[in-house]
Amino acid sequence: MRTEPDQAFEALVHFLRDHRGFDFSGYKRASLMRRVRKRMAAVAVESFGAYQDFLEVHPEEFTQLFNTILINVTEFFRDAEAWEALAQELARRVLARKADHEPIRVWSAGCATGQETYTLAVVLAEALGVERFKERVKLYATDIDDEALALARLAGYPESALQAVPAALRERYFEPQPGERWVFRNDLRRLIIFGRHDLVQDAPISHLDLLVCRNTLMYFNSETQARILSRFHFALEPERLLFLGRAEMLRSHAALFAPVDLRARLFSRLPRTNLRERLLMLTQTRTSHAFSDARLSQQLRLLQAALDTEPVAQVLVGLDGSLLLVNQMARGFFGLSLADVGRPLQDLALSYRPVELRSRIEQVRTELHPLRLSNVEGVLSDGELRTLDVQVAPLTGDDGALVAFSVSFSDVTHFRRLQAELQEANQELETAFEELQSTNEELETTNEELQSTIEELETTNEELQSTNEELETMNEELQSTNEEIATINEELSRRTAELHHVNAQLASILTSLRVGVAVLDRAQDVRLWNRKAEDLWGVRADEAEGHAFQNLDIGLPIERLKSALRACIDGASDYEELVLDAINRRGKPMRCRVSCTPFVNHDREIRGAVVLMEEWNNGGNEV
Repeated sequence: MRTEPDQAFEALVHFLRDHRGFDFSGYKRASLMRRVRKRMAAVAVESFGAYQDFLEVHPEEFTQLFNTILINVTEFFRDAEAWEALAQELARRVLARKADHEPIRVWSAGCATGQETYTLAVVLAEALGVERFKERVKLYATDIDDEALALARLAGYPESALQAVPAALRERYFEPQPGERWVFRNDLRRLIIFGRHDLVQDAPISHLDLLVCRNTLMYFNSETQARILSRFHFALEPERLLFLGRAEMLRSHAALFAPVDLRARLFSRLPRTNLRERLLMLTQTRTSHAFSDARLSQQLRLLQAALDTEPVAQVLVGLDGSLLLVNQMARGFFGLSLADVGRPLQDLALSYRPVELRSRIEQVRTELHPLRLSNVEGVLSDGELRTLDVQVAPLTGDDGALVAFSVSFSDVTHFRRLQAELQEANQELETAFEELQSTNEELETTNEELQSTIEELETTNEELQSTNEELETMNEELQSTNEEIATINEELSRRTAELHHVNAQLASILTSLRVGVAVLDRAQDVRLWNRKAEDLWGVRADEAEGHAFQNLDIGLPIERLKSALRACIDGASDYEELVLDAINRRGKPMRCRVSCTPFVNHDREIRGAVVLMEEWNNGGNEV
């Protein structure tokens, strides 16, 4: 049972999906929650509900949150041995099997800021030669993060980011720019197509020879991973290559991909022809002028025959709501015939019996996700009460556009009856077990302890695997944080050097002045006392600074300066000057001219007063 914080977090995930179109429901909860809490701490919000309110009031926070969730940690030639293995398999499985004029289609999914995409371009250019690369390669790079894509399109990186690139490749494929930056060569950059793409929701790019998606699947839960891998399988041509990150294994998807090099995480697509793919081929045929009517008729007959062999009742409904195809089992279940093909679904009893279909089809049209209904009971055309599992699924073309809907009805009546019989048998067995329970208590206790131990071991194994994946994620987060800290340290070092330089200039100026200078704050405490002031009154800077000016034991009658100082500090006067009788540090009488001005900061705020003191030898009336 979920706790209240979990419910509030799920509400926040749905809020992000509904208001900004980012669906994070497939992400692993532990990693996702940790990154959201990181942003909550940054804005001093403690609960998920309060953070949702904060997002509504501060829409600029969405950008910061998405940047935190989508880490975008990547680098050139990451895991160099894996890239070497990829180059070898490309030559053997792709380049060697294609004619010289055939295009090579490549997709870099989850490209982040582009380092991996440009690494892929370098590997292909080295394998083909630059000119053949320009003629044959179509390289697509996608990510869900618009800011990361903007950086990838610029193709400019600091010199530190190219440390893993061999010097020879750096000279051939990167151009130096001012400020110790390097830019990927422009003639090859123009051939790479960058675009926003959501692996969970958007249709995949098809007819691929190579699909690179490294250290991206690890952020999704197992259900979402399965959906994405199914799309990857559709996108790749048979026996073509899938290149994953080192934390991704595909142990549970052996029916889709076969390992080529497990250490390098290279896999090849296994062939799998199903009804959906045959329908897509037919849909493309029907819209192409290259096929004759006879050819189209033959394709329709073949598709009808293929549908008739399906072990479940199935109908295909067009986007306009008409019945496109119906297989033999569906005709028997619902009293349909081939003459009903082309009729509007709403005119058929199938539209509302055994389940209302039109609203479900509209829901699938909106959400573009299959809809499954279990244990639907209804009386079919043969008069029997049957239990059916109904699935409504969208069918899309290569371009991701919706082309039709598939509605399948699986007869699970026999299975449900068997379940009922099994339940009865289980009840009988439970009665027998209760009679024997008094003699088997010790055995059951031992068995329960053993079962508990096994479950604990299984749980520990799953936790270790999850911890390993989270450690990989945390390592990438730490790398990103270290890079940010390095940038901040560089900026602090630069500003500290500037401050030292300014302080040195100020000290030099004050030392060179031939008048005594005292800078006072608003409380008339001495904040600065220059060397000339030391020479005049015999009080060192460390003896004067931090003490009240009025309390200094010097030969200047400070009491007579009170009104002038207060006028400057209060802003009543911009300049005050007095000539006073004083005694210098040698004990000799002297005439001293004292001038006071306000001490103003850069915001024009008076922060104190500046007092200038010099020996007066020209005579004149005392002020």
